[in-house]
Amino acid sequence: MYRQTMNRNAGFTLIELSIVLVIIGLIVGGVLVGQDLIKAAEVRATVGQVEKYNSSMNTFRTKYNGMPGDLLSTSAANFGMTVRTGAAGHGDGNSLVEGCSAGAIVFGCETALIWVDLSFANLIDGSFTTATDALTQVAAGSQTSYFPSGKVGRGNYFTVYSSGGLNHYEVTGVTSTSGAGVYTLTTALTPTESFNMDNKIDDGAPGTGVVTAALSVAALNVDANYGAGDACVESATAYNTDTTADANTPACQLRFRFN
Repeated sequence: MYRQTMNRNAGFTLIELSIVLVIIGLIVGGVLVGQDLIKAAEVRATVGQVEKYNSSMNTFRTKYNGMPGDLLSTSAANFGMTVRTGAAGHGDGNSLVEGCSAGAIVFGCETALIWVDLSFANLIDGSFTTATDALTQVAAGSQTSYFPSGKVGRGNYFTVYSSGGLNHYEVTGVTSTSGAGVYTLTTALTPTESFNMDNKIDDGAPGTGVVTAALSVAALNVDANYGAGDACVESATAYNTDTTADANTPACQLRFRFN
């Protein structure tokens, strides 16, 4: 009796291929879920920054009897803070965080000193000691010395200004400011991120409430165009999240009214 040996071509069975495909699918799904979790964590962290800054503002006012940045020049001098002249927008104590003249929405004087004062009082993370009581020029790459970075990333920073008798934060991409304090901005939040932040703090609508959408790379405090064709919003009640491409394209800036 002879034993016949047959050579077989090595290969995967259908069951083995199915197992491999299932594993690949699980890995891809895990990566996508992980990315979503990271984005959600960044949004929560940025919302946490807003809440922390509100708390820091209130703590500062209680401790020093004035708004950071806007603190009276005499009080700032008594506490050893950065010197300011006391003129309009220079530590005038009117409870509005303004540029170098009353109502000016530029970076410098009170809108820059707000972070210096909060840093001096150890009420925020980071060390902001560069700005002075003057119009401030920020060169590309040095923004983190002047503005707190938004935890959402992508070059977003917290800016501050007053308008209509109210103080606001604006989370926006900042690439630089000129020697006249004029911002160069970018839209660096996606509609999804903007909706999620708005929804966690306010009503989820871009045109109403204490959180609203802004849209201008030329200036702060410019409302989004709530009509058709705006890449950030569809209307005053809805962010542009209809498609994945729209929802995840950086096209927004977001305003938060001080509490």
